[in-house]
Amino acid sequence: MDYSGFLRYLNEHVDTSGKSGRYIIRFPHPAEYAECVRQLFQHKRKHPALRQIRTSPLLQALICPLGLRGETARSQFGLWVEEDSRVSVHSPAPSGKGQNSGIPWGVKRIGAPETWSVSTGYRVRIGVIDTGADFAHPDLRHSLARGINLLNRIGLPYDDNGHGTHIAGTIAASGGSLGMMGVAPRSLIFPVKAFDHNGSAYVSDIILGIDWCVRNRMHIVNMSFGMKTNSEALKNIIRKAHTAGIVVVASSGNDKKGRSADYPARYPQTISVGATGRDGRIASFSNHGPYIDIYAPGEKITSSWLGGGYREMSGTSMATSHVSGAVALLLALKPDLKPGEIKRRLRRTARPLPSASSAKVKGAGEVSAVRLLRAKPRRRS
Repeated sequence: MDYSGFLRYLNEHVDTSGKSGRYIIRFPHPAEYAECVRQLFQHKRKHPALRQIRTSPLLQALICPLGLRGETARSQFGLWVEEDSRVSVHSPAPSGKGQNSGIPWGVKRIGAPETWSVSTGYRVRIGVIDTGADFAHPDLRHSLARGINLLNRIGLPYDDNGHGTHIAGTIAASGGSLGMMGVAPRSLIFPVKAFDHNGSAYVSDIILGIDWCVRNRMHIVNMSFGMKTNSEALKNIIRKAHTAGIVVVASSGNDKKGRSADYPARYPQTISVGATGRDGRIASFSNHGPYIDIYAPGEKITSSWLGGGYREMSGTSMATSHVSGAVALLLALKPDLKPGEIKRRLRRTARPLPSASSAKVKGAGEVSAVRLLRAKPRRRS
């Protein structure tokens, strides 16, 4: 198939100023995508504007900054077009400077230290799609791999916000007696920087991050962010990651809503996480209801921060990092478990929430690393 007309259209409308909208253009068949990409690389030599276009092999999509709306690509060329939306991390600004407490209360609450004699998450690879990480933090120096910076491909994914460093600390900090300890201190974090210094990202950068995680054989992807609207492109690539055997853990949102969760936590291929407080009850800010698969500590969580320090934060983001760590403990022991089996096991071994008449406490419980690792597989009838 000759894509020269389509590429001319892109060349005429690609916006190199960065002021226009971005679009995700998907192809219905792998062969069509492959042929278009082949021709794209040929045309880039003559048309420098086409160098602004990025590719996602897993999704079979082009990501384009276009000066005009993308309907022509749909109507004239028969391709799937979706506007590239903005996404935000799932936590407010830090509530205060935290003190290093060795093992934070949330890590203790889920019983992680009681499992370290049998599992520390050794060699489990976790892609944290977030704002990056502080590679100089003393508690993370043995916990971080190189990862990728999607906003600046030639640089390391350094954190210029703090949120990603906080998530990484709860999952895998290994500061020992002089620092803090995360849930799975011998797991390995691969920071995937898709979010800027404001904690904001495009869906397309998240898609490229998931694509990278699949190609680099992550076991778990932590996604502590969300948006209110559905993205077919994001849903499709999460489905592909799930099929590839990757456990996708996503925060449900901080809107205090029942029967609701943000995307991507709302997709069935993710493990959707809500937050609890020190009393074991659902945190006042957390979404709750049937879309939540599991709850975890998310209120006033102290973890690593920029400059080698610590901060206290609240949000379903923080809860999600506890669940990713617990899954890492499990996968280090049972590496052949599939994502669906892990979700069922999390739900089955969860600690029941305090009883009350409110419907918001029915259904999912709070994660327990001890029960998760001790559980025996169910026999199939």
